[in-house]
Amino acid sequence: MAALNSWRPWARLRTAIPVLLLDWAALSIAIAVVPGLSASTGWDVLLAAVLLAVAAAVLRPLLAAFAARLGWAGVVAGWLSIQAVLVYLALSLAPHIQVSGFWPAFWASWIYSTLVSAGMWVVTAGDDSAVLAHLLRTTRKTRSQALTTTVPGIVMIQIDGLSAPLARWAIQAGNLPTLTRWIRSGSHRLVEWHAQLPATTPASQAGLLHGAAGHVPAFRWLEKETGRLVVTNHPKDAEYVEQGFSDGRGLLADGGVSLSNVFSGDAPISLLTMSTVARRGARRGPTREVSAYLVDPFGLTRSLVLTAGEMVKEVFQARRQRARDVEPRVHRGGSYVALRGVTNVLLRDLNLNLAAEHMMRGAPAIYCDLVDYDEIAHHAGPTRAESLASLDGTDWVLGTLEKLAASAPRPYHLVVLSDHGQSQGATFLQRYGMTLEALVRRLMSPDGTEVATAPDNEQWGRVRALLTEVSGEQRVVGKLTDSVLRAQEEPPAPGSPQGADLVVVASGNLGMVYLARERRRLTLEEIEARHPNLLTGLVTHPGVGFAMVRSSARGPVVLGRDGVRCLADGRIDGTDPLAGFGPHAADDLSRHDTLPHVGDIVLNSLLDPATGEVAAFEELVGCHGGLGGWQTRPVLIHPAAWTASTSLIGADAVHRQLVGWLADLGLRSPRPGVADPAGREEG
Repeated sequence: MAALNSWRPWARLRTAIPVLLLDWAALSIAIAVVPGLSASTGWDVLLAAVLLAVAAAVLRPLLAAFAARLGWAGVVAGWLSIQAVLVYLALSLAPHIQVSGFWPAFWASWIYSTLVSAGMWVVTAGDDSAVLAHLLRTTRKTRSQALTTTVPGIVMIQIDGLSAPLARWAIQAGNLPTLTRWIRSGSHRLVEWHAQLPATTPASQAGLLHGAAGHVPAFRWLEKETGRLVVTNHPKDAEYVEQGFSDGRGLLADGGVSLSNVFSGDAPISLLTMSTVARRGARRGPTREVSAYLVDPFGLTRSLVLTAGEMVKEVFQARRQRARDVEPRVHRGGSYVALRGVTNVLLRDLNLNLAAEHMMRGAPAIYCDLVDYDEIAHHAGPTRAESLASLDGTDWVLGTLEKLAASAPRPYHLVVLSDHGQSQGATFLQRYGMTLEALVRRLMSPDGTEVATAPDNEQWGRVRALLTEVSGEQRVVGKLTDSVLRAQEEPPAPGSPQGADLVVVASGNLGMVYLARERRRLTLEEIEARHPNLLTGLVTHPGVGFAMVRSSARGPVVLGRDGVRCLADGRIDGTDPLAGFGPHAADDLSRHDTLPHVGDIVLNSLLDPATGEVAAFEELVGCHGGLGGWQTRPVLIHPAAWTASTSLIGADAVHRQLVGWLADLGLRSPRPGVADPAGREEG
């Protein structure tokens, strides 16, 4: 704490001077270009900039608190008008500045805020002091009201999609300064764990947060018994799935906070989490601290300016990838351009603000999923330059949280982990000119079989969660965002699952085929009798690595083009179809065969032994879900002093390890119903 106190005055002075000069320049430009505003001298504008800073310091917290009481509608109105009101007051009070009315000040405030946001990015590039000062300022009152304790808390940051081999390389190269410092200093230790099939965020988070990975067979699946097509990043489906395994004792049950996850971990406070955003009765308006961030020029306006910059950068990088003929690649246009800006800037900034708020409240455990890297790696490739650059932003978040912890009402340990890795490769469609669905249809008898495909919408999950969180407010903004949310929903699939003969779903390079007329899983013998060309055609196709089906005589069997492996007794006839897919492949498939709602046929794409590339059944150059490559090799970075298991197989095992650490710190209550082991009232 002493080091932070000695650093803080210098950091404030180092930040305040360039910020004042930047405010002066931005306000001068705004006055010069907006009709109805004029100033006699530059010194008058400087005085106005000082008055604006004073007015903002005094009035903005009060206005933000009032906006929070009005809910999200008040926040949106405040974001649009509060800065304009402050600019109008500052210009009106400054001598020798003429203001013809409120509207010139309104437009000047937007020009001013945009210029300040862009300028601050340049001035503070590589320096987190301005962001840190902002977070400490907006959470000052929260911190003053929190109960101080010496019991440490844990902040768990999930870097979605980061594989252990890539993490090791980036740390060894020194590309991630915060993580590199932790590992090299010996304060933290990096270990690899194995993500069992399916290597997807929903399955891993069901395990990490609830110890229930066995309830999620894929990213999307068909419940044959009910005819329900489940897509886990639809809020209602995520809530439905969590209700099936939650026992009230998840990882975050004892006063924890869930931020931007698929499942809640039974956290009392759950924000931007898919399984909870649809619960209208549990939704509240924004807190004062969040409102302060959103209505501050350094908050939402800054994030939007940087989001626009990220979108421009994406257009340039995609064009450069095409110009250089980088292969493999996928189309990176349209909605993805906006999606990258939102996930890589706006959501990251919002998550940082929310984590800071709850650290200053003294939350015992916080779990936050940062999706920046995973999203870009899907479209650019997991080892491409733009994907690695996003990791730098995540590392910056870790460094900021580390500094924030020094001012929190309790000490905090930071744990970094991922849910899966990613594997690269040209897609199945790019390689063979047809989708997996089209191949299955062609191999079946040509009787006009109707095919239903699950919507390909993993990328929009976090945005949907954000929109649903906002739309829960039954006010003006709720109605507006409800319409946006409906617009983002995919059109109905060609044929509802209930009426389709065949449903084919894909999760990266994992595919599942459902012969949907039967409300039960069909056996190998039944599939062969009904569609004699289907299994042979699939396993001999060059884009398919293997297929798993259940035999009534031999149990689960894995079929390859040159051999068959019986999972029950390990017998191999011919060439082992799982050779090259890793030491855990047979165990993973044996376990996957027992999960509920597994397809009649489970397919895994090819694995190129020379490059380690796979062929996603979705249009993603970086993918995860099946076997092959780095997708099953996530990472766990924890304080080196903590005892950790030497063999972490599956997300459930990591969950048990995390729960054990919480218990060692005194943060795990021995009985259900004890909300907060630190004894605080939940506010």
